[in-house]
Amino acid sequence: MNVFWLIVFIWNIITFVIMGVDKHKALHGKWRIKEGTLFCVAFLLGGIGVLCGMYVFHHKTKHISFKILVPISVLINMLSFYYVYKLFLKI
Repeated sequence: MNVFWLIVFIWNIITFVIMGVDKHKALHGKWRIKEGTLFCVAFLLGGIGVLCGMYVFHHKTKHISFKILVPISVLINMLSFYYVYKLFLKI
């Protein structure tokens, strides 16, 4: 089960980097990552990385949809982690 936590950790680092890449592209007027993609990676157990990326890179922090949906994704991620722990680690 430690592999699961390692994968989740790496995935959240990737989602954090995705936010940084999108911010960099925004500053340089380049092709951007779709907001739907950012929400998708947040809800697919990457919410912590996206949330951290929002505030570290000051990216999408003025968008009300991000202010609401990303914390909800983190909450859903935490509930998912809890149930994974309860089902698979507390046997």
